Amino acid sequence: MSTAVAKPQFLIAAPSSGNGKTTLTLGLLRVLARRGLVVQPFKCGPDYLDTHHHTQAAGRPSVNLDLFMASAAHAQATYADYLTPADVALVEGVMGLFDGADRMQGSAAAVAELLGIPVILVVNAKAMAYSVAPLLFGFKNFYPGIRLVGAIFNFVNTASHYHFLREACEDVGVMALGYLPNNLAFTVPSRHLGLSIDTNLQYETILETLADTLPATVDVDQLLAVASTPAPVPGPVLPAVVRQEHRRIAVARDAAFTFTYHQNLLAFSGFGEVTYFSPLTDAQLPAGTDFLYLPGGYPELFAETLSANQSMRASVAAYCAAGGVTYAECGGLMYLGRAIVTAQRESFAMAGVLPGTTSMANAKLTLGYRALEWEDVQIKGHEFHYSQLEDQGLMAAPVEITNAKGVAVPVQVYRHGNVWASYVHLYWGEDAAFITKLLASSQ
Repeated sequence: MSTAVAKPQFLIAAPSSGNGKTTLTLGLLRVLARRGLVVQPFKCGPDYLDTHHHTQAAGRPSVNLDLFMASAAHAQATYADYLTPADVALVEGVMGLFDGADRMQGSAAAVAELLGIPVILVVNAKAMAYSVAPLLFGFKNFYPGIRLVGAIFNFVNTASHYHFLREACEDVGVMALGYLPNNLAFTVPSRHLGLSIDTNLQYETILETLADTLPATVDVDQLLAVASTPAPVPGPVLPAVVRQEHRRIAVARDAAFTFTYHQNLLAFSGFGEVTYFSPLTDAQLPAGTDFLYLPGGYPELFAETLSANQSMRASVAAYCAAGGVTYAECGGLMYLGRAIVTAQRESFAMAGVLPGTTSMANAKLTLGYRALEWEDVQIKGHEFHYSQLEDQGLMAAPVEITNAKGVAVPVQVYRHGNVWASYVHLYWGEDAAFITKLLASSQ
């Protein structure tokens, strides 16, 4: 009979967004990786930006754990599967600790409870001293299903300031694990709502600076000790993906197209051989492509370069015109349109496959969970975009879409020949029935 082995496992949470969860997470991932530890990053919620930088910091793919888009059993199995070969697991929370799709449903707290791992709270203490005590007390005692064991404070510039914060922790019964000073070198660039996808060199500089300085004020050894928790015994592990088809699947992946879920890409291997290509720099689609996936990203930031790559635009247009099966999400939808209009109101020609134009000129955030029902198939996902679609004849597929509370929303799944496109980022890492139906419906 297998016996659980204790490993450091913890969830980094915060009272709200903007306290420094991601900065601390990235720093800790790089510090632990430098020590030679195999550190496995995870991200609560539907975020596809933070996972990109987790992967860079840790040297291992970061995996989403989302309790709205997937089942609790899937999240547990995924966590156990990826934790097994690792020495440490670090889960970054989403928004505030208890913020979920409906009250605390699907929140970071719900994930911590499901996995049975302790919580470390990072708090912006720039304008706070002993008053952090009732805040910590509330987060520790509000919900008995979680264990808040430690706190790390952000924007703390003096030892005397930290002294007040440490006293508050002692009185509440939460371990003070250190602090981060207000250092511009730690600043992670922001773009739109989340982290920007910029050059790896820029992020390497930030990661290395964090890893150099963080151990001076954060007690990493104490953190690992207080977070040591019996690891879930593996099994049943996630079923292996068995290839049942022999398609040649081309997936766009470069600085303009990065919004992917790791488990989605793994699921593709059951449908054929996956090849990655760059709409920014490659001249044409991979030879023999018979399923094209254009994920989301920030094509509006690279509109001029995408437009200038005329051979790739022509290759994609020819493939789609010939009946090539295509699925495009958000940024992929934008690329398949006639043009992208930037925030500066410059228009750049795109692939011209879909009869529509997307524009950032009057940017407006659309954000939220989505549930899709397509005849006998149900699948969930997340909508996040600032661009607006100027619909010039797009035809909607017979898919019903609602938000997390079951209310119908305007977003659609569009069909144009064998091209399918939507603003929703779907999660088929647990059940790929949507991809199976899409392929079957495209025959």
